[in-house]
Amino acid sequence: MNSTSDLTQGRPFKLIMRFFFPLLLTNSLQQLYSFADTAIVGKGLGDDSLAAVGNMSSLCFLIIGFSMGLSNGFSILIAQSFGEKNMDKLRRTLAHSIELAAVITVLLTLFSAVFLRSILVLLRTDPSIIGESLQYGYILFGGLAATIMYNMCAGILRALGDSKTPLKAIIVSSIMNITLNSVFIFIFHWGVSGAALATIVSQVFSGAVCLDKLRKTDFLALSKADFSHDARMYSKLLGNGIPMALMNSITAVGCMAVQYFVNGLGVAFTSAYSACSRYLNMFMQPAATAGAAMSSYTSQNYGAKRFDRIWDGLKVCLGIAGAAYLVFGSVMVFFPRWLASLILSGEKQISYAAEFLPVCGIMILSVDMLFVIRNGVQGMGFPFVPMLSGIAEMVLRIGAIVLLIDSLGFKATAAAEIFAWVGALLINSAAFIVIFTREKAKYSISRNTAQTLCIPHGKPKHI
Repeated sequence: MNSTSDLTQGRPFKLIMRFFFPLLLTNSLQQLYSFADTAIVGKGLGDDSLAAVGNMSSLCFLIIGFSMGLSNGFSILIAQSFGEKNMDKLRRTLAHSIELAAVITVLLTLFSAVFLRSILVLLRTDPSIIGESLQYGYILFGGLAATIMYNMCAGILRALGDSKTPLKAIIVSSIMNITLNSVFIFIFHWGVSGAALATIVSQVFSGAVCLDKLRKTDFLALSKADFSHDARMYSKLLGNGIPMALMNSITAVGCMAVQYFVNGLGVAFTSAYSACSRYLNMFMQPAATAGAAMSSYTSQNYGAKRFDRIWDGLKVCLGIAGAAYLVFGSVMVFFPRWLASLILSGEKQISYAAEFLPVCGIMILSVDMLFVIRNGVQGMGFPFVPMLSGIAEMVLRIGAIVLLIDSLGFKATAAAEIFAWVGALLINSAAFIVIFTREKAKYSISRNTAQTLCIPHGKPKHI
């Protein structure tokens, strides 16, 4: 099926690992060029410019994370249709997803353009960096269409078991991003605007690679009938996508609250927090990738009602998360100053970052496990639990920073992350066990009932 992969057949370990590694390389390359962006901005333009770009991270998560949540929600329904082998339903789901994505792109672009300055002021952004933050943000959000196109197309491909095409797209995008970043900043001297423009141009090319692959996939050929308005389909897509989008945005609000308190400490702390956030995002990638694999794997097998395989897949993905923790948690604990010095220049900024990294390094296993289990819940088609856990994350993150900032100073930011991770993990773990047990039992009852009412040749018994 055109390099797609049926995850409902074959050994779970082999299937997941074959799906996982290209996806890990994809996510790692994304983080690599994000890291390269940070290093080029920090070393080429200075720690204040790095603070300006880093100050945008939580706001970017709010806007782009919302769109990614929607895309992931749509993709889960596509994966379930693929698992059912219902290609007509799959095409209708895809067509309606495209229509909704177009409308949402326009709305998010308008929202971010209108409210960007107000939000930055609300976050207590230092006057010395607000100008650069605006330059960076207007270009980045002006190119949201490219970002959403890539996320949408890559999500659909992953839903169909294809993790190789997004890898090819990111290889192209990474090379282009790092090259353009260096040219725009060091040769053209376009400052943070050059960094944002390089990101958008790279996203256009990565999205085009994924879109071309979808266009060449035979069973995805859409007809006019697939786009005929279906209110129930729109409702189902939004019912699955909006809770996942809100989960990301609600989590982002908690991060923005932390950013508010960090900005109040001074620009040096903003720079240090930006560097720490980059490392957290990078070191979470193996577990986040295992979570993405869990989502596609669970969605397909849930569509096929293969509950035994879902449980086997959970064990494989948690094993990946545990291995990632041993490697990257150790690096954060034992080499914090070295990590900080790769991005930051100032001694104060390096010292602040070196306080944060070991604390989070010890507890990063909790968020690693969270990625896997939360995606398992979402893959079974229950996005509201992760949304509620997102609310819990926000409350715990804000509560921790408010209560601890005066006594712990910058370390309170690390404590806020840990409280949020652990709280969300407990909620999603309990939900996974309850939902999995209930859905498996419901299917067993319905199957046994069908077998009781029908003889092997399909004729009803006289009862």
